[in-house]
Amino acid sequence: MISAVTCGVFFFVALSCTQKGAVGETSEIDDVIQLSIENPIGLIRSNEKILISDQVLKDGFDDSKHLNYRVFLGQKEIPSQLNKKGKDKGLFFVLPEIGAKQVLAIEIKASREATAPTYPKLTQAELSHKFGGEFRDREYFGGYFENVDSLHVPAEHTDHSWFIRYEGPGWESDLVGYRFYLDWRNGIDVFGKKVKTPVLQDVGQDGFDSYHEPSDWGMDVLKVGKTLGLGSIATFEEGKARRVDVTDSLYAEITNNGPVYSSIFTRYSGWDLPTGKTDILSNISIHSGTRLSRIDLESTNSIENFATGLIKDAKAVVLKSDSSLSYSYLATYGPQSLAEDNLGIAVIYPTSQLTQETEDELSHILVFDSSSKKLSYYFLAAWEQEPGGITSQENFKNYLDEEISKLSNPLKISVK
Repeated sequence: MISAVTCGVFFFVALSCTQKGAVGETSEIDDVIQLSIENPIGLIRSNEKILISDQVLKDGFDDSKHLNYRVFLGQKEIPSQLNKKGKDKGLFFVLPEIGAKQVLAIEIKASREATAPTYPKLTQAELSHKFGGEFRDREYFGGYFENVDSLHVPAEHTDHSWFIRYEGPGWESDLVGYRFYLDWRNGIDVFGKKVKTPVLQDVGQDGFDSYHEPSDWGMDVLKVGKTLGLGSIATFEEGKARRVDVTDSLYAEITNNGPVYSSIFTRYSGWDLPTGKTDILSNISIHSGTRLSRIDLESTNSIENFATGLIKDAKAVVLKSDSSLSYSYLATYGPQSLAEDNLGIAVIYPTSQLTQETEDELSHILVFDSSSKKLSYYFLAAWEQEPGGITSQENFKNYLDEEISKLSNPLKISVK
């Protein structure tokens, strides 16, 4: 048995000893990749994300670029998708459940069918802006919204230009939705959901900022303002958090918009810092069955005090983990939602990279060692009006404790 390489809960299986056979003219492929997945801890785990690298698919199947793949746990098929763009290229699926200390056998099968299998859509990423109108004095007049795969943000665009629907890209799982402002503010916000179906396609269609009011699908539940909102990209300068503000240009791209995984790439070119300009490359992703978004950041130049954090709200209690695990969290919980009910928000971060925990007037702040020019962390929100949602501080803390335990003890994956 050859062990796989693991990273957090993202699994890049790098080797395979599956024996290749001759591929015939039929659509079915005889070869099968067999995986062994082990849970090393005494917690039942659900909706764990797994990524099988392109190299494993190439080693396991001839002509792998022209095949469609299906994943099976026994006779039960697990929805999957093949990511061809973005940071997480390869075959992606979400393991429904694995018991405490359990080992599961997974099979990956391939075919030459012309179309890939379809599954219920549980994630979404989108970017929508207006066409058919015009900018006048940095406001967009007329036109209609249409979804696009990418956008070089026009120089005329700023906050409240009425040009981008809900003011930036959005992404969601079946549990929660998020967005960030694609302008000088660059803050991350939360869409609380009352349903488990995709909702972003309808947000902001019946009035530019109608999502601030309760609706059947949910609502915007976080007041970001000038704060760090939820996990916004920042630096810590002169005792204050500073979001990505002054840049030369902004570019955003929907890299994946699939049934179980969606992602967004953003390039912040020429962020003007005291030490000089730098480009920030951001990859944000989410998968089905989770509240967690992962953000992977890379800077072209070193940043002394790379930071992130949370909005400070007097109505919310601050929750912190200890530093005994590879991952830790900073969180708040209480009646801090715009619906005036309970909302929990958190940043989960690699313990070893934290250099300072501090605050300013508006935000709770985490500062990191970014000498590698890279930083990855998770952020999440849990609104009490979610179907089956978390409704108490105790349950939210228990949920966070389990999440950092799972992130700190990734599943062990091997190829047979």
